[in-house]
Amino acid sequence: MISVETLQQLFPTEGEMLAEVRPPAPINQRVYLIDGELKSWSGEVETVRSPVCIRHADGKLEQIELGSYPVGGEPEAESALAAAVAAYDEGRGVWPTMTVGDRIACMQSFTNQMVARREDVVNLIMWEIGKSRADSEKEFDRTVDYIRATIEALKELDNNNSRFQIVEGTIGQIRRTPLGVVLCMGPYNYPLNETFATLIPALIMGNTVVFKPPRYGALLFYPLLEAFRSAFPKGVINTVYGRGAVVVPRLLDSGRVNVLTLIGSSKVADHLKKLPPKAHRLRAILGLDAKNAAIVLPDADIDLAVKECLLGSLSFNGQRCTALKMLMVHQSIVEPFLNRFTEELAKLKVGMPWEKGVSITPLPELGKVDYMTQLLEDAKAKGARVVNAGGGASCGTLFYPAVVYPVQEGMKLYREEQFGPIVPVASFEDLETALEYVISSEHGQQVSIFSSSPDQIGRLVDPLVNQVCRVNINCQCQRGPDVFPFTGRKDSAEGTLSVTDALRSFSIRSMIATKQTESNKQLLDTIVTEHKSNFINTRFIF
Repeated sequence: MISVETLQQLFPTEGEMLAEVRPPAPINQRVYLIDGELKSWSGEVETVRSPVCIRHADGKLEQIELGSYPVGGEPEAESALAAAVAAYDEGRGVWPTMTVGDRIACMQSFTNQMVARREDVVNLIMWEIGKSRADSEKEFDRTVDYIRATIEALKELDNNNSRFQIVEGTIGQIRRTPLGVVLCMGPYNYPLNETFATLIPALIMGNTVVFKPPRYGALLFYPLLEAFRSAFPKGVINTVYGRGAVVVPRLLDSGRVNVLTLIGSSKVADHLKKLPPKAHRLRAILGLDAKNAAIVLPDADIDLAVKECLLGSLSFNGQRCTALKMLMVHQSIVEPFLNRFTEELAKLKVGMPWEKGVSITPLPELGKVDYMTQLLEDAKAKGARVVNAGGGASCGTLFYPAVVYPVQEGMKLYREEQFGPIVPVASFEDLETALEYVISSEHGQQVSIFSSSPDQIGRLVDPLVNQVCRVNINCQCQRGPDVFPFTGRKDSAEGTLSVTDALRSFSIRSMIATKQTESNKQLLDTIVTEHKSNFINTRFIF
């Protein structure tokens, strides 16, 4: 049985750590990227500690120190913003007026340099946020695939717009153009992939960027700073380090940020959107809270439902916005479902992120273990119980997953997004009860349905697609494949992301138009054949 003592023994002693799994040499970052230069930093720094702890002889645990990074303030934020504003230059800058083909070439240069630093970045993902080695590698490789897919999607988009249209005597050409300066903030759970899912399309569409790395996962961008510096014109991408509560309001209340992209909390987003002097000018592209439910019907394949719900609720310790965070199981099968679920959960390997086959790893966010414990105590005090052996045991940064049943209205777990390794389970008799749970939720990202009945699935799908943006049938909630739209209703999202949708989110349709006369046709022909304009052209990008 899992206990505090067994969890404690999973942390290595210094002597037990083999050379191939030793943490990277400390990275004391003393530079930041502004206006095409890696500027030196001599001010305050933030110490970075791994969720992986060393176990000392007396049993005490100590988080491994990985290094440090700059803690900038308002002056640094203002410098980064000024550089991005100057590089955009009201749409006259080199980057926003550059040909799409040339922007693609810059992005390809960056990608090649990024791939060359794969091992450094993967290692830092693993050590900084406690993600397994295998999943860290998947995150890096998926991100590279995403960049390349974005490049191909932009080629197709631009090629489709490389012709003139003639309608009612008017000649027009319509293309997508950038929005301006983008403030980009990513999350800690997928610090590379989720961040680049907004950063890459924002850049490649011709916007300039102020980028604030997440607090947990900041160091992993250090190996990429030189690639950013050398691949793009100066001022196109600028980094800001520091406390979000200090630097972000200063950026937004300037009124010079055109687009806010945030993967995080809806409460934070609500606050930030009120800061610009002209809020209606700020486009927001947001990935926010989610409390995705699984609805397991009596005729579901229990083995399949258990497998998918286990993956959906506990992959990367449940620290995914798309995680299944509430399991609604029909009363007639809830006991066999719980028995099978807890049996399979007990097979999950708990350990350090470099171990092969590991599923449950240390939590990166300070205070997360305490928060998980508080949620459990609240549920137990209101009538729920932990149904799996050892569920809720914790030591240091490790928290053993807890399956909690029966969870009901009034408990924090019923509505609150736990974003961690707790699996709330509720039962229902009437299908309307499960449907009402989704309808009454403040969140509207995804839902999973488990059933073999076409009638039942059809009955649920029709109302659910009007409550959430993706209904998964007999499978867990997830983001991919990246060509599919990723968004949400209610408090879960604003704007749509995917390979193609993101290009549209970070741009706007602009056009030129003229009357269909001989002189105007000759004028356009000269502009095109003599390459007088990067916008007015009929080039085809291969």
